[in-house]
Amino acid sequence: MTDPLRDSQARDGTEWLLWMYIVHAPSWFIWEEVSGFDENMHTIRTYQVCNVFESNQNNWLRSNFVERRGAQRVYVEMKFTVRDCSSIPNVPGSCKETFNLYYFEADADIATKMTPFWMENPYMKVDTIAPDESFSEVDLGGRLMKINSEIRGFGPLTHKGFYLAFQDFGGCMSLISVRVYFRKCSSAVQNFARFPETVTGPEGTSLVIARGTCVPNAEEVNVPIKLYCNGDGEWMVPIGGCTCRPGFTPNADADGDACLACPEGTFKAVQGEGECQQCPPGSRISAAGATSCICRNGYYRAGSDPASMPCTSTPSAPRQVISSVNETSVLLEWNPPLDVGGRTDITYNIVCRLCSKDRRVCTRCSESVQFSPRQHGLRKSRVLIRRLLAHTPYTFEVHAVNGVSEHSPYQPQFAAVNITTNQAAPSQVPIMHQVGSTMHSITLSWPQPEQPNGLILDYELRFYEKGQNEKNSTVMQSQTNTARVDGLRLGTIYVFQVRARTFSGYGKYSGKMYFQTLASGGYQDKLKEQLPLIAGTAAAAIVFIVVPTILTCLLFSCSPEATPGMKMYIDPFTYEDPNEAIREFAREIDVSCVTIEQVIGSGEFGEVCRGRLRLPGKREMYVAIKTLKAAYTDKQRRDFLGEASIMGQFDHPNIIHLEGVVTKSRPVMIVTEFMENGSLDSFLRYLQNYNILNASEGGKIPIRWTAPEAIQYRKFTTASDVWSYGIVMWEVMSYGERPYWDMSNEDVISAVEQDYRLPAPMDCPAALHQLMLDCWQKSRGDRPKFSLIVAQLDKLIRNPASLKAVSGVNAQLLDRTAPDFTSFGSVEDWLDAIKMGRYKENFANAGFASFDLVARMTAEDILRIGVTLAGHQKKILNSIQIMRAQMNQIQAVQV
Repeated sequence: MTDPLRDSQARDGTEWLLWMYIVHAPSWFIWEEVSGFDENMHTIRTYQVCNVFESNQNNWLRSNFVERRGAQRVYVEMKFTVRDCSSIPNVPGSCKETFNLYYFEADADIATKMTPFWMENPYMKVDTIAPDESFSEVDLGGRLMKINSEIRGFGPLTHKGFYLAFQDFGGCMSLISVRVYFRKCSSAVQNFARFPETVTGPEGTSLVIARGTCVPNAEEVNVPIKLYCNGDGEWMVPIGGCTCRPGFTPNADADGDACLACPEGTFKAVQGEGECQQCPPGSRISAAGATSCICRNGYYRAGSDPASMPCTSTPSAPRQVISSVNETSVLLEWNPPLDVGGRTDITYNIVCRLCSKDRRVCTRCSESVQFSPRQHGLRKSRVLIRRLLAHTPYTFEVHAVNGVSEHSPYQPQFAAVNITTNQAAPSQVPIMHQVGSTMHSITLSWPQPEQPNGLILDYELRFYEKGQNEKNSTVMQSQTNTARVDGLRLGTIYVFQVRARTFSGYGKYSGKMYFQTLASGGYQDKLKEQLPLIAGTAAAAIVFIVVPTILTCLLFSCSPEATPGMKMYIDPFTYEDPNEAIREFAREIDVSCVTIEQVIGSGEFGEVCRGRLRLPGKREMYVAIKTLKAAYTDKQRRDFLGEASIMGQFDHPNIIHLEGVVTKSRPVMIVTEFMENGSLDSFLRYLQNYNILNASEGGKIPIRWTAPEAIQYRKFTTASDVWSYGIVMWEVMSYGERPYWDMSNEDVISAVEQDYRLPAPMDCPAALHQLMLDCWQKSRGDRPKFSLIVAQLDKLIRNPASLKAVSGVNAQLLDRTAPDFTSFGSVEDWLDAIKMGRYKENFANAGFASFDLVARMTAEDILRIGVTLAGHQKKILNSIQIMRAQMNQIQAVQV
């Protein structure tokens, strides 16, 4: 016999309460402490009992008081021998080959010879212990005894300690040793977090939470930080974790257990497992554990520059500025600076100054001066400046800046050039308006040119009948910006153009405008002579979906060099005259072909109407008609017609078709095909309301079935529905198992965020589990569409052989620690190897005594024989699956 080793520590995550301990406790009736021999014929001390010739035996043996030391579940390993009753001559039928194991909890060592009473109550029965082998006096192996080893566990324990008791009720046996221990998960470091030693729970399937703390110089990534300690003393399902904070890097020699400060001259800018880096050019550092390097004098970093980027400086001045003056415009061009400061984000700003004749006094230019493409933030080294005053001195400064110029205390360097503008003729008159008309006259008005470039002396108006040649036009002068043209023909369309004159001469004629005299007389004509022409309507409708801004961004950001076979789209807003773009890309429709029936909406420019279009030689069709309101500005008209110029370049069944425009009469119109089903946007919003898990109205979210982005942002999409469908698949294949078992909702969220996914259910086809994993992709865009899921399931149904591969079998067979059933002599030995020896009697009583029979067992069979714990069912089924695979391999080799 040996004494208890209270501080012993096993290597397998168990801690011993008693080790090879023969109880020094009062015995009852005829247990005797005697000497014996073990399997190797070594002398040992045992407790023995062998009173088999008397009936109604009830012999008890009790241990000393054992402190549980925080253990909630205790395991007892017993080594013993049992004599075969059949080997004892004249033995009565009351002879037994088993004994009972009991325990009694107490908060102190209170036992005496008579208390607690020697009976099952108050003692708690653990199990009836039966031997695997018994011995007789004559043994062919030459041994006197055959030693058995059995392990039993019990719990939960709630008192300070307990006693063990052994009851013999008519056997001939020896109790050689008793080893009492409990299991625990050893202290560990995972994900830069330390977890304390943790005792397992009260049941074999219990999960005990252990909270973790970051190692020195590490910071939390996800909280809470914890691990689960299972009943076998193994850590599982890490939740949360830590990483080395900025300025510290993982210690390669410590297997990731520590974070070391970056040495002097190196830095680490971000939290994580990255390595320390050398300071980039233009920077320095003098201390360990740095998160960034400081820029040297004269060097800077932009706000968006990462810490790993070199410090840079400001650029030098642009070189060789060249100016080209054209009347009241100037084109400036220059070469880039010699020194760009080590950066590529150089831009240019233009400063315009209007100067006196002697250039002694210069002031900032007015806002009427135009810069093309812009005045600030130029990326190319050229700019066109217009709307300058004639015969006026100007000074232009070209400033070079980059991303760190704003951090420099010095002004940007620049190059300057002086120019003087020339005299210029006035610019074009932008538009003409019809003020009134009769059968033989038309009254017109127009604004003065945007750039008069001097005093307007008069205007020249020319006109001719539509269809005739410009050479047949008539010219008249007007001292003001209005004119009445008489002597015109009844009901005839005329083409009008106007231009302004200064001392420098005439400007260019305006664009051609079309106006018509009245067709007949009578009361209505007289009334029309007294009233101005009413033109235009209200704003555009929602149904008329044209998005010029989006189209411009998509279509005109490409390279000017077209790819062969690719159509190039032209931005109509680059045309100086919007009418030229309309003539090139849109068809003019005569207003007599358009009939407006109903206003269906309004918008920025005017009204949108439903109407009909009947072109010569074609069937009448329904159209949408967008009108321009009467009191429009020049910019509004340009933007309005710009939409038509964009639409006119498209010819695709999925893009609304432009039928044409009406620009030669009032109101100005854009005519397109009619969208009978309304707005696509409205239809999609309608569908969104039918999302199967839409809980964005404040309802509770089913965490275990919900995609991570839907949990975080409460935004449900068809992609989040796909995630939920994968969870339902898992439930079906696991016969209604609860997803993530008894984990809390918070732990489920943390585990999923760390890429933990549900394992394959028992006997689940590998193809189906892979489909589940596809549904659980972290990125929504990587998840399959429902149409693809349906196609994959249909393919699997049509090919049943693809469902025979079971998830996890191949990986288990490759595991060298998986037990090979051929190495065991019996089913009982195999059960011991997989730590399921407690069910030996269950298997034997149900007739599963051979491996062939065990290999055919199903989940229902295992439940039927009395294995009720889900964890034990799963472990036995996994081992049977491995056994089947091993049998298949043996058969394949034999064939």
